[in-house]
Amino acid sequence: MGKIEAARHKARGISGKRPGHRFPTIRHEEGKALVSRLAGAVLRAFMVMVLVATPSVLLPGVGSDGKQMVALVALFAGALTFVEYNATYPGLIEFRDAPPFNRLRFLMLFVTIFTLSVITRGISQPTTLTLLTEAVGILVGQTMDFPYSPVRLATFMLNETATDAQISAVRTAAGMSYLISLTSLAFFVVLLKLNGWPTRSGAFNVWVNLPTFDPTVGGDVISRLERDARVNVALGFLLPFLIPTAVKITSTGFDPLMMTSPQTLIWTMAAWAFLPASLFMRGIAMARIADMIRHKRRLGIAAAAPGYVPA
Repeated sequence: MGKIEAARHKARGISGKRPGHRFPTIRHEEGKALVSRLAGAVLRAFMVMVLVATPSVLLPGVGSDGKQMVALVALFAGALTFVEYNATYPGLIEFRDAPPFNRLRFLMLFVTIFTLSVITRGISQPTTLTLLTEAVGILVGQTMDFPYSPVRLATFMLNETATDAQISAVRTAAGMSYLISLTSLAFFVVLLKLNGWPTRSGAFNVWVNLPTFDPTVGGDVISRLERDARVNVALGFLLPFLIPTAVKITSTGFDPLMMTSPQTLIWTMAAWAFLPASLFMRGIAMARIADMIRHKRRLGIAAAAPGYVPA
């Protein structure tokens, strides 16, 4: 009996399954995951706060009341981001565990806000960087300002009392914002094709990455995903045209002084370009997920068929 017991202990030592060794390892891995999730949530919250505060930091002449309001909004946005990314269960943010979808959207919005802030800063405090950025923006705006283009329609949001300088400022901001959104969208499509997003980063959990999408409600999940993808792509394509048209129809247009106010111009043009591109990316991502589910379903049917031989 003593020899049998000794052999058992020896086998446990070789296989790494000695009593009490497995549970500390599991707790250690869970602790590492918790710390990693917490650090990621803190970093994302900080980056969101920097994004919100960028225009007020770069633009001169921002009053104390304006800075306090911006700080309050930045704290709220950072707290929301921290709660969403630190939570174990999903909330409102989609594709939380499917990088680099949200990272690319954040980068697109940050580059847009920063570029427009630099251009606006150059009006009162010109530097080499501001002059160069403004020159590129003017060239891009004039190039994209052709009949029925989104940039031309964006200038129509101003009423008839707008001066040439105010129209030029809106055209420059609209052109740069739309160019950045189109570039980000093209980069996302290339990344999706080359890296096999989203399965390259691991298993894709529909519940975690699409918390507002319930796969158990309605018809077939693939049909619903494809329908939502088509709706998002259509909205992403039409919104740059519909928003200026709706503003022009429902009112006489924005007051030029309000529209060309630095903060208003930056955030309005950034939202005008970011929201359609974000919807476009969401539609492409949902279509990709639908194709992935269809492929796995075909593999499951083929595996259940008699005579199936795995490749």
